[in-house]
Amino acid sequence: MWQSIYEELKSENFEIISFAQDTGGEAAAGPIFDAGNVTYTTVIDVNHHISALYNLVNVPSGVWIDEAGKIQRINEGTYAAVHANGAFGTDEYVPIVRDWVAKGADSEYVWDLEQVRANIFQRTPEAEMAQPAFRIGTHYFTLGNDAKAEQYWTMAQELDPTSWNYLRQDLQYEDGGSAGPAWRERRTQIESAGGTYYAPLGIEPAGAANN
Repeated sequence: MWQSIYEELKSENFEIISFAQDTGGEAAAGPIFDAGNVTYTTVIDVNHHISALYNLVNVPSGVWIDEAGKIQRINEGTYAAVHANGAFGTDEYVPIVRDWVAKGADSEYVWDLEQVRANIFQRTPEAEMAQPAFRIGTHYFTLGNDAKAEQYWTMAQELDPTSWNYLRQDLQYEDGGSAGPAWRERRTQIESAGGTYYAPLGIEPAGAANN
């Protein structure tokens, strides 16, 4: 779906850079990009480095960055359409992307500095240690030492229990896969406690709440 959006908007100075958060590397993520015949820039991020840089905890998540390198929106579930008969995804996101591409900084969906700051996920000191633990686990995974990989991936999840990315990556190599029973159980626990799988989309135009 994002390929068709890219083809529609690329002539308007619009670019997509997609980072696959997948320790499996090219073998795991490459076929997905190939199947979509994507022509936008794709990167396979085996260490989840981009998620660490922008404090993202789930996929897909998006960051809007303008021509000057300024973040204009961040930390949103960026599905391009509804999938699986409404099981997940949204049709509301692409229209605001079109509006931003057409109007730039004048788009009513561009956040101000306070909104951007408010939507950056704040990590605890313990969670800051999760990324190095995850990378050590990934190192052992590439060496074929599954036991040590599991040890450090589990440590990463314990240090940062808010990260769905760490959980999904670990479960990908377990029975049931990354969206199996263990993942569903975890999601139910979080949502029952008032948490959320994705932060709600801020679709309301900026400043509308004050009108």
